Amino acid sequence: MSIRDSNGLTEEEFLKQYDAGDYERPSLAADMVIFTVMEKEESNYRKLPEKSLRVLLIQRGGHPFLGKWALPGGFVRPNETTEQAAERELREETGVDNVYLEQLYTFSDLGRDPRTWVMSCSYMALIDSSKVEVRAGDDADNAAWFEVSYSLLRELKEITPDGVVRTWQYELELTSERERLSAVVERKVTSTETSTRTEHSVVSNQGLAFDHAQIIGCAIERLRGKIEYTSIALHLMPKLFTLTELQQVYEVVLGKELLKAAFRRKVAHLVEETDHYTENAGHRPSRLYRRNWEMI
Repeated sequence: MSIRDSNGLTEEEFLKQYDAGDYERPSLAADMVIFTVMEKEESNYRKLPEKSLRVLLIQRGGHPFLGKWALPGGFVRPNETTEQAAERELREETGVDNVYLEQLYTFSDLGRDPRTWVMSCSYMALIDSSKVEVRAGDDADNAAWFEVSYSLLRELKEITPDGVVRTWQYELELTSERERLSAVVERKVTSTETSTRTEHSVVSNQGLAFDHAQIIGCAIERLRGKIEYTSIALHLMPKLFTLTELQQVYEVVLGKELLKAAFRRKVAHLVEETDHYTENAGHRPSRLYRRNWEMI
């Protein structure tokens, strides 16, 4: 016997008369924060090259925000999930597949896109830069890796009758060979007896499209948080690497120097020794390591 609702309709009858046009529906985009680590140019071949955290941006070739820089992304197609859309965008922009991919957050602030109601389901990808072939999509004029700096400007704490409000403001700087972009991103955490609410916003912005400074800030905070207690950093490494190179990656992500001995104790269970050593590096050969797959 079919179950009927308060209007006397079975599920089949209800679906036949249901009109999706009765409700406004947003467009849905998948935006990608694609991180990699690259070496800076070093004139002294005996000195170990410094590394920097980079994020991939595309320069918009059409309105809105014509000429501004944005995260790679696009609208989700009717025949795909948001994750499939993110994977497609990643392949189209970098030529790589089967890499670390993690959903960040759904951004749904009103007015975030001047065209219409657009929600963004954002993702973070971590890739080995040696495997990347960057190319701009059909709707972009250019694509480039930008060096990332994300530093704390100020921290405030306010006690209100309803709870505690803590606010952090960060300066986001993105630098390429030709461009320098900047923004101030704010994170506000409101804690009451029954709940905790986190809000992100963009205080100021120079050169970035949409609310993408906010999305990049969220991604950096997620990456920094997870690098402390997971093996996530290893997804930024090539197949073989030295422990010094791995420490450099941790340092550029966290934005601070780490003590060598403490760091090596911390990551000892994440890596395995190999019988290979560095060659032609201009200094004494160093042992190469690989990921301990049992810990990933």
